[in-house]
Amino acid sequence: MWGLEPECNTLTKDIRAAKAKKGATKDKEAPKDEAGKDDTPKVTFKELGLMPEILRALDDVGYTHPTPIQAGTIEAALQRKDVLGIAQTGTGKTGAFTLPIIQSLAKGRARARMPRCLIVCPTRELAAQVAENVEIYSKYLKISMALLIGGVSFAKQEALLNRGVDVLIATPGRLLDHFGRGKVMLNGVEALVVDEADRMLDMGFIPDIEEIFKKTPFTRQVLFFSATMAPEIQRLVDQFLHQPHIIKIARKNITAKTVKQMIVRMPGNDNKQKRTALRYIIDNHKVKNGIVFCNRKVDVDIVAKSLTVHGHNAAPIHGDLRQSQRMETLAGFKNGDIEFLVASDVAARGLDIPDVSHVFNYDVPSHSEDYVHRIGRTGRAGRKGEAIMFVTPRDKVYYQDILKLINFKEIEEIEIPGIKDFATTSSRHKSSGGRGSKGKGGKYGNRGGRNSSRSRGRSDNRNDNKNAETKSAKPANQDKQKPQDRPQEKASNSRYKPAEGQKKQTSQKQPAQKQSVHKPGQANKPQQNNQQKRGRRGDLPTNKKSGFGDSMPAFFGGDD
Repeated sequence: MWGLEPECNTLTKDIRAAKAKKGATKDKEAPKDEAGKDDTPKVTFKELGLMPEILRALDDVGYTHPTPIQAGTIEAALQRKDVLGIAQTGTGKTGAFTLPIIQSLAKGRARARMPRCLIVCPTRELAAQVAENVEIYSKYLKISMALLIGGVSFAKQEALLNRGVDVLIATPGRLLDHFGRGKVMLNGVEALVVDEADRMLDMGFIPDIEEIFKKTPFTRQVLFFSATMAPEIQRLVDQFLHQPHIIKIARKNITAKTVKQMIVRMPGNDNKQKRTALRYIIDNHKVKNGIVFCNRKVDVDIVAKSLTVHGHNAAPIHGDLRQSQRMETLAGFKNGDIEFLVASDVAARGLDIPDVSHVFNYDVPSHSEDYVHRIGRTGRAGRKGEAIMFVTPRDKVYYQDILKLINFKEIEEIEIPGIKDFATTSSRHKSSGGRGSKGKGGKYGNRGGRNSSRSRGRSDNRNDNKNAETKSAKPANQDKQKPQDRPQEKASNSRYKPAEGQKKQTSQKQPAQKQSVHKPGQANKPQQNNQQKRGRRGDLPTNKKSGFGDSMPAFFGGDD
């Protein structure tokens, strides 16, 4: 389900608690005791003051009880207070700000190019998810919405803006592009929502967020959500939020207990060896589906292709792909048509993919916070999941940072038998000449590979035999015939170089023509030729060269 993440649905947890005899969801102010019980009274959406139309939409998707961050945010947001929500991914932040905003916009009407509410998201996928939430929860209300993301036609987005929208959901770059064109005005914004602010910081969008804040009215309401509070984010909060209502859910950067974390220590830094280890884990473990995270977009494509070649249904997703292709890939993974999703960190946060059995960290993330968000894609909705990370010798520093962040002394290791004997890229290059290798193999010579030396030896023997036959077949007076053959060779090659011999003939005839100028009958002929040569501007010069293409115009250069 979009919006309220399934693992945050208290109704689902009540059913699970009846089976497993566990406590309800932990509230922000009521910690659990050792028995796992929670003395906090349960609150329903109706008690928070939501209107009947929204409650009806919530009933359609099966939600009756809010999560802790939803309970704290909805109540404060309906009172028109600024809200600062600090919570991990998967805690229901999306529903926390969409529900009160929809209710506040139920009355009134938007004007052309002047949205009443602005929601800013770091990625296209997260923005599309928020748009689906708004559509689901406002289906019994007349709320207009527009989605401004990259990869979509400007004209279609401008047409929606010209009609007037109540809720505008956008990524920072595309929003500022429309603002620069004068297609959207932000002076009518009543509520501003910033989702995944820490992700904005990682992607370098903080200057754009500051500019967006400055373009909105000072009286607008701000709902600000982030998983972590870096100094840059704290500076934004202090600058643009007015006495915010702060809600903190869970401790900083704590991984879910439903996720079993493991690592595979690689003997070297070779990528081919690491891909082989990844396929071994997939083939020898009960893997229903999984997300493979890579640090670089190039590796995303390579790993996806490797899995596909070896019989696995895999597809890549990263920022260089078209938006339609990215959405199609995500839909295929959710529907089960795609078994493995190979992704960059664009899919690490905010995406609600409830049934993911495994997460593979093909690369150790350079930012330790990304590790928490990556493995948060599994173990959702009360299900158990596994997170496996491949650690190379050069990842030692990043791995230690992750251990400090999650407060682990060590992570369970998986031993792969014979991992040191797995093929590497260097071994392949040695046998086949390799890329950029010296000699006849590699990029600048013949292709190497299996039996390449044999084929080279056979070809050399054949060339030697041919040379011996030609030497024996040569006549004794061949050297004497060479001077006679040369004129014929030049004649045969005249079709390719017709101008050399012709130039000499014309240069010898020119002095004779100049001497004949003194004759009275021939005095005006050179002037007539010059007039014919000049012609009109744009005409092609005539071709006077003999040989190939006598009747064609001289496209290249003048007469000579």
